[in-house]
Amino acid sequence: MNSHERVRLALNHQEADRIPFDLGGTGLTTIHIDAYEKLRGYLRMPRMQTRIMAMAEQLAEVDEDLSGRLQTDFRLVMPGTPSGFQYTFRDGGAYEAYTDEWGIGWRKPKDGGFYYDMYRHPLAGADSMHEIRGYAFPEPEDVQRFATLREQAEAAVAQEKAVVLAGPCAGIAEVYSWLRGYEAYYLDLALNQDTVAYMLDRLVEFKCAFWGRALQEIGDLVDVVIEADDLAGQHSLLLSPETYRCLIKPRHARLFSFIKSQAPVKVFFHSCGAVRPILGDFLDAGIDILNPVQVSAAGMNLRELKAEFGRDVVFWGGGVDTQGVLGRGTPQEVREDVKRNIEALAPGGGFVFAAIHDIQANVPPRNVMAMWEAWNKYGTYPAG
Repeated sequence: MNSHERVRLALNHQEADRIPFDLGGTGLTTIHIDAYEKLRGYLRMPRMQTRIMAMAEQLAEVDEDLSGRLQTDFRLVMPGTPSGFQYTFRDGGAYEAYTDEWGIGWRKPKDGGFYYDMYRHPLAGADSMHEIRGYAFPEPEDVQRFATLREQAEAAVAQEKAVVLAGPCAGIAEVYSWLRGYEAYYLDLALNQDTVAYMLDRLVEFKCAFWGRALQEIGDLVDVVIEADDLAGQHSLLLSPETYRCLIKPRHARLFSFIKSQAPVKVFFHSCGAVRPILGDFLDAGIDILNPVQVSAAGMNLRELKAEFGRDVVFWGGGVDTQGVLGRGTPQEVREDVKRNIEALAPGGGFVFAAIHDIQANVPPRNVMAMWEAWNKYGTYPAG
């Protein structure tokens, strides 16, 4: 069974020969550049210039030789950056900084920094709808975004891999919060809901324009598209279920429905943290796949999630606890965690093995390989 066949069965809640394995198949299931370079050294693989797939998070694009060695089942197709935009770094004293295509400022400590964090929100000081309406968005249909999509997708198909297509930006609520700044964003959710609705509608229109053009180009080759919105923290949601249902869910539903009208694809939806209270709402809105399945968050017991939602959603993630075990545990503790999570999520299909979110900079290579070895041992069907 090749990767594409295996993934198609898993996404349709059927057991294949083994659980599909993902490392680098999305920008939400890859590995920090520091951990990636250590892993290549540990495996005595040739030194290569590490390519960055996500600038702010400093995430590595997994090279073909390592993908082959680890038997990954996915290939990520990435849109290009728009015409006239390039990452330009500037000296910010103790920080290195850049501004993205949305006008959001990011900076990373020069000494010991792992990531770029936001420090400038262009709409933080906007105090009128006139200012907010006048803010210019990037061009969603810029030709450079689509210039290499076909080439990338055809290369993945030739390798018999499942094809995953990345989007143009983060989720609609996330992008609005980044433009506005968190304090103003949460005040808007409570006090200025007309402003929130207007901006989310604009962001849905931006995304629909991108997805319409992208899926016109390669919809015949794509299996999965990536959408996201982080709506929960470690212990609870970041907003009430009622606020989500009133303001965000109808726009998610419109966006996901549009995507599915363009091509026969599955919608992968990334939402970290304790999302269980609105997981049913995500399904109503049209998601097919939940990521990262953060078992360390409140209410995210894997056996309970599988029993309650496993017939309706694919769990992509949940393979090992990146927040705790993978970074700080022993290799044996990693293996035990992987075995336990496979036993919970694998039966009946509907499971893609991946670490819970991206593998972080602190994860030693021996633990990455302990994760992979445990998947290789326990990830065949029948499960375990």
